[in-house]
Amino acid sequence: MTAAQAAHGEEPAGQDAPEPWPRGISRQATMRISDVLGQLGPEFPAVSHSKLRFLEDQGLIDPVRTPSGYRQYSPADVERLRFVLTEQRDSYLPLKVIKERLAEMDAGEPAPGPAPRLAEAGGAPEVARRRWTVESVAEATGTTVGFVQALVSAGVLHAGTGSRLDSGAPDVVRIAARLAEHGIEPRHLRSLRASADRHVGLVDQLVAPYRSQQTPSARAQGAELAAEVGELLARLHSTWVRQGTGDLV
Repeated sequence: MTAAQAAHGEEPAGQDAPEPWPRGISRQATMRISDVLGQLGPEFPAVSHSKLRFLEDQGLIDPVRTPSGYRQYSPADVERLRFVLTEQRDSYLPLKVIKERLAEMDAGEPAPGPAPRLAEAGGAPEVARRRWTVESVAEATGTTVGFVQALVSAGVLHAGTGSRLDSGAPDVVRIAARLAEHGIEPRHLRSLRASADRHVGLVDQLVAPYRSQQTPSARAQGAELAAEVGELLARLHSTWVRQGTGDLV
């Protein structure tokens, strides 16, 4: 039985077919895409409307469509998305492999790692609200305090008030640690961070008119525009890098 069948209450062809993973979690599709981003955003800052649509196109998620064409998600859909995003972030697995794992789990195989973590009543999971410091990021990523501090000194990580690092710091450190295995040091990443900051500045210019309106609807439109353009810039950069490195060999 597919996630869409379960959401609509359709019966599978075989009555003994296992419930799709995750089991025991509501499949009532009442959440809008903004609700999903609100739950996943604190833990996965880069997630966006475009990202969710891309994962849907790849067959990793199957939201219900209303008669008017709007997507609606269930708590079970959110947990499938969290699994996909976690596997990408922590294990660097390609989507093809993640899709195969989900198919195995749908067929009854046990899920790897801890059980699905539902959002708390207040919103995001506890880990998503954690305040990151150099020490806590080093501990969470299995790196050294010296390595994380080197990223801060190089400007790759930005330390805010009270030496707090932003919520994406663990992701940056994990990737930087993998790059360090190939001899790419924190100082080499300084220009990449500067380029990313310039891209953020470009997006900021686009959303500034929405931000100045000070209305909830304008802010929502601005946030959607920022997510969309940011995702396009990231994909464009990735395309250029892949193309360039492919030409090397």
